[in-house]
Amino acid sequence: MRLEEYWGVGPKTRETLDEELGEERAVRALENGNVRALTDAGLSRGRATRILRRATGGDGMDLLATSDARAAYKDLLEIASEHAVTRRAADRIRVLTPLSSREAMTDRLDAVLAARDAWADLPDDDRETVLEAYDQYDDRDGSELAAVETALALLEAGVDSGPFAAIAGLEAERLEAAAEALAALEEGSNGVRVRDGADEELDRLRATLGAIEDVNANALEVIEQLRSAGVRDVAEFREAFADYLVGETDATVDRVRAAMPGDAVDATDFVRETLRALRDDLTEAIDERERAVAREFRGTLIETRDAVDRAVDAVDDIALQLSLARFSLEYDCTRPTFREGDDVAVSVVDARNLTLAAHREESVQPVTYALGDHDVVTTPAEADDPGTERVAVLTGANSGGKTTLLETLCQVVLLASMGLPVPAERAEVTTVDSLVFHRRHASFNAGVLESTLRSIVPPLSSGGRTLMLVDEFEAITEPGSAADLLHGLVTLTVDRDAMGVFVTHLADDLEPLPPEARVDGIFAEGLNPDLELRVDYQPRFGTVGRSTPEFIVSRLVANASDGQERAGFETLGEAVGSEVVQRTLADARWGESDD
Repeated sequence: MRLEEYWGVGPKTRETLDEELGEERAVRALENGNVRALTDAGLSRGRATRILRRATGGDGMDLLATSDARAAYKDLLEIASEHAVTRRAADRIRVLTPLSSREAMTDRLDAVLAARDAWADLPDDDRETVLEAYDQYDDRDGSELAAVETALALLEAGVDSGPFAAIAGLEAERLEAAAEALAALEEGSNGVRVRDGADEELDRLRATLGAIEDVNANALEVIEQLRSAGVRDVAEFREAFADYLVGETDATVDRVRAAMPGDAVDATDFVRETLRALRDDLTEAIDERERAVAREFRGTLIETRDAVDRAVDAVDDIALQLSLARFSLEYDCTRPTFREGDDVAVSVVDARNLTLAAHREESVQPVTYALGDHDVVTTPAEADDPGTERVAVLTGANSGGKTTLLETLCQVVLLASMGLPVPAERAEVTTVDSLVFHRRHASFNAGVLESTLRSIVPPLSSGGRTLMLVDEFEAITEPGSAADLLHGLVTLTVDRDAMGVFVTHLADDLEPLPPEARVDGIFAEGLNPDLELRVDYQPRFGTVGRSTPEFIVSRLVANASDGQERAGFETLGEAVGSEVVQRTLADARWGESDD
């Protein structure tokens, strides 16, 4: 493909990439998902990432039907990238996209889980060795030399299972020869240069030339020094100067004598001519030696090119697999089961929200939930088994975790679609064509309503499988109209054989729901001794959730700053039930005394 045929590469971007990388290298960077190459060429990281996501997985990106779905996707990748072992691996994670085939999802899952098991089985010392090798790889900007040295370190560590099998077939001797050649050569302003330390003879010649340059810079002082030592006639001066150069510069006697002129008119002319001839001679010798050494090292690289290329690819791929393995272990992720045929379901057992888990020190309460023809084996003892309805209306307490549950389901579906393990004890997922995730947006105007409907309704009409995760739709229009529109969305979701969870406080206004839809509820249970809301985040299936105004008013009464303020809140307490408020406060104090 030509550069301009890639999504997001317009004339200006094409010109930039062509100028900085050349078309062939730029196309290779796009095909390989190389964020660094594009950013080094001048693209912003965000733009480079967006282009690469489309270049490497354009079809899969169509799953993300709303801006909130896309935001959830990006958040997931950022969480996963925090466990990357190299910057390059983090970049590759950020351009992972939903996959378009079940086979591709399964293949990636197999690879990631094999990497997870291999990493988990490694002794701590071996893990430390691997991480140190990749730290050095990062410190050297992921060069070919860094990749070869990392491969050698992994071979020396003896790791060979799971993702490490990619380097098991590499020969250490060939890699060592390649590493020596790569370390010896560097691109200079005048072409390939042999680095210092690569060849003893070349280093000696360069050191001698440097010493000659120093003598030349102080030629008059050298002449005065020799004269002060009593050297007077020409023959004595020639011998004294030769001895001085041999002693100070490591130049050989033969080279020094060959450089001495026979027709110099005075000591200054003699010294200058000798040093000039020596510099010319040494420069020529250095160039000749450098060409010979570079030729030898280039020959080594030609002979070991296949090993170098394999090492570069293997080290890069292992880094990605280990990064995803570390992410999977950190959040105790497991393999999701993909539903086959016409069995449509999204079900999770003890699922955890990654956003909360990544930013909280305390544990996150897991939840069990299901839509469709699920096969959830167990549910919490206090919760009934969910039915097989594909659509649910989720109700309940403010701050009760309803939005978090929507986000958790969204995360599970996204991770499964990318072929990654999910944060649940068990999960069943039907791959969908459109994921409609809509967070609560407190903007109350016709424009927001129209734009929201334009984003969430068309996927239902596309004919593909759709999962609707809609949070408090009523926040963007009048309550009466919101109930009517939400009822229509639920009905449309049922009619189109889609799946969906709709969070709302208007459950009573939605009756009667289609028989294929159910109502679930989350319940607040009171206040703890610190007057914080106690919520059971596990939904109860087939039950309208209990709201929390009495608990909130109870807390306001307890925290009132003075008697006048307390009286005002007690008036509100009478509206929601003063007995309930008093009982709530008593329960909270009782809990405190129990402690």
